[in-house]
Parts: sequence; structure tokens; C-alpha cells
Amino acid sequence: MPITAHLDLTLKAEALPTAPAVFREILSGTRAFAGCLGVEVLVDSKDPAHFLVVEQWASLEHDAAYRAWRAGDGASGLGELLSAPPVLTHFETSFEV
Repeated sequence: MPITAHLDLTLKAEALPTAPAVFREILSGTRAFAGCLGVEVLVDSKDPAHFLVVEQWASLEHDAAYRAWRAGDGASGLGELLSAPPVLTHFETSFEV
């Protein structure tokens, strides 16, 4: 079953000027990863350091494989740009509206 992952990030102020280029590079690897159905980056209109990365995955297993890759060989260095720990939440579609 497809899932949606929300990665809630708060960046350091000094990281904001380079953030778009860094995210483009990091997310090219995400989009190429098996099972990735799409990625979108949202920026809080009231707080430009608050980002929400919305990822669509073919399954929770695909997402887990991606997270394991990012924790190892695919490490992105994104953590160095953050002023707080990231918050990852997974969502499943539970019913049609």
C-alpha cells in the first residue's frame, strides 16, 4: 500500500541561502530511489527556516529501505543544516473521501 512520509525540518538561518541547491542535490537521489513516487518541498510562509518534505512511497518497505540507505552509504549531510532534530511521520490512506 502506498504511504506518505512527512519530514518536518527546521534549518539554521545561515543554511537558508544554500538550502535550495542542497535540497535539489539531495532529492535527486531520493527521486531515483526504488519505490519513490514523488517528493515535494514546502516552506512555511511565516517561517522560511521551517521546511516540510512530503514524500510518496510505493510501500512502507520502500521507505524503510530508503531510510536505511540514507543512514549509511546514501548519507546526505542534511543534519548539518538543521537547528533541531527532524521529525518523520508516516501516513497511510485509510479511506476515500
